[in-house]
Amino acid sequence: MCVTAVESRPGGTSQALKALGEGVLGASQGPSHRPFGARVKAFVALTKPRIIELLLITTVPVMFLAQQGVPDLKLVLLTCIGGYLSAGGANALNMYIDRDIDALMDRTSQRPLVTGMVSPRECLAFGITLAVVSTLLFGFTVNWLSAWLSLGALLFYVVVYTMILKRRTSQNIVWGGIAGCMPVLIGWSSVTDSMSWAPVILFLVMFFWTPPHYWPLSMKVREDYARVGVPMLPVIASNKVVARQIVIYSWVMVVVSLLLTPLGYTGWFYTAVALAAGGWWLWEAHALQNRAKAEATGAKLKEMRLFHWSITYVSLLFVAVAVDPFLR
Repeated sequence: MCVTAVESRPGGTSQALKALGEGVLGASQGPSHRPFGARVKAFVALTKPRIIELLLITTVPVMFLAQQGVPDLKLVLLTCIGGYLSAGGANALNMYIDRDIDALMDRTSQRPLVTGMVSPRECLAFGITLAVVSTLLFGFTVNWLSAWLSLGALLFYVVVYTMILKRRTSQNIVWGGIAGCMPVLIGWSSVTDSMSWAPVILFLVMFFWTPPHYWPLSMKVREDYARVGVPMLPVIASNKVVARQIVIYSWVMVVVSLLLTPLGYTGWFYTAVALAAGGWWLWEAHALQNRAKAEATGAKLKEMRLFHWSITYVSLLFVAVAVDPFLR
């Protein structure tokens, strides 16, 4: 189980260079010179726990939808643990591969490999261990369909997105985002050991959600990506072009989110939340496009308004997915 949601962290070039120096010093000093408590926090940081919180928000509600009520709580716990370990392993391996550019980007300048709190070898071993443990945990305690979906998501994120797409194409986050859509399939399969149109529709919602969620942040940290040669769309295209793409993806996302009801999977409550939250999303997306057309820059562009709303939107939508079965 992997993620595409991202965390925003301020920083500066001087901080990045300082962190790079500290990373070299930390690596030369060895683990004995790194406090145990700080090391534990560093290994936890490798899993990107703040991002995984959002991942679980898209997993557990789908289990309620699949069960049409309260699923077995032990199953929910095992699925969450397996999902955390899988996504954590993917995130650790992502940091291992991207450690060179992380040292030069402001928003990643304090990651454990950059500061030297964790060595590259330790990070690699940690990521692989989590991948293996999560797959076996899913297989032996949930079901093997969920195990293979989880492993597939991890490999897609690490190999297809991080190693192949990220540094080569501006469509990196579009197709790489597939990994972050997998939790909805895993949530459904953990309950039913099968697939259905409901998780496929929610998969597509997350697929079309990912670019307009990520691109506003990419607009904010454009210089970061440009500095390290990562061709995120805002690096190679104007704000007008990016905003237009955000609007297109946003409309498709909202329309797809409304398909659950006519197909009989949800009722009035989900529909009301999807319409209200989707309507507000489209308002923010078009507002961003209008500011981009007016050539607003810096703080006046207010691109992070949509970024922060995107997290609220997906949270509200999936809470509605969980609550709706009880109101039908």
